[in-house]
Amino acid sequence: MNVGLTAFLIILALVILVTLAKSIIIIRQAQKGIVERLGRYKETLDPGLRFLVPFVDALRARIDMRETVLDIEPQAVITKDNVGITVDAVVYYYVTDAKAVRYEVANFYIAVSKLAQTNLRNLVGDMSLDETLGSRERINSSLRTTLDEATDKWGVKVTRVEVKEILPPKDITEAMSKQMKAEREKRATILDAEAYRQKKILQAEGDKQNAILVAEGDKQAAILRAEGEAKAIENVSTAAKEFFVGNAQLLKQLEVTQASLQNNSKLVISDQSKLINVLGLGEALSEGRKSEKPKS
Repeated sequence: MNVGLTAFLIILALVILVTLAKSIIIIRQAQKGIVERLGRYKETLDPGLRFLVPFVDALRARIDMRETVLDIEPQAVITKDNVGITVDAVVYYYVTDAKAVRYEVANFYIAVSKLAQTNLRNLVGDMSLDETLGSRERINSSLRTTLDEATDKWGVKVTRVEVKEILPPKDITEAMSKQMKAEREKRATILDAEAYRQKKILQAEGDKQNAILVAEGDKQAAILRAEGEAKAIENVSTAAKEFFVGNAQLLKQLEVTQASLQNNSKLVISDQSKLINVLGLGEALSEGRKSEKPKS
């Protein structure tokens, strides 16, 4: 009897432990729990320690509320100008309604992936290859808007869509590479030509300035030489006027006197005439005047 009671108590204790284990759950931070009661949605649990009714309530899902990245598989797309390219992208989203993401869509990941692929194919199909390669931001923005509107009823907010890679065919890639190389060489040639042009312009400007300075120097030197020569001429003219004009007049008077003496035995000369000094008669004339003065 004691053995049977002990076994019963042990079994009862195990049942209680199992029941307690099923009724106590922990919801982690950044998660929400979806609870069903007998197969129907009952409530959404917030993070922390929570209690359920054993064998009646059940935790059916733990929904991660953090922002998540969904990688869209690469797919072949034909552009507007009939070029086949491969495009892949990533979608950033977070859950806003745990109940909706659980019950409004059967498989959210597959649904978003297929929706992104379809819209990406439609967007790229309306663009040429050049537009596709140069319009990543446009594709990202348009695809994000479309996905956000479609997933709103699923309790999901799409925050960002990024096109990771756009791969044209190999032959087009090689042609584009050659084109880019030619363009770089062209720009390099233009830059070299521009540098050579600037160099020549600077050299010409330097030669021009040097020639101007040399001409200015020659001009100033010529002006100084001319002024010096004019001054010398002026000095010569002044000296000639001062020293030679009077002597030339006396010489002319002597020539006239000589011509007069040739035909006359007697010549009357004023004592004020300069000929007195030229003929050396000044001293004699002075002595004669002294002898004529009356004695007192």
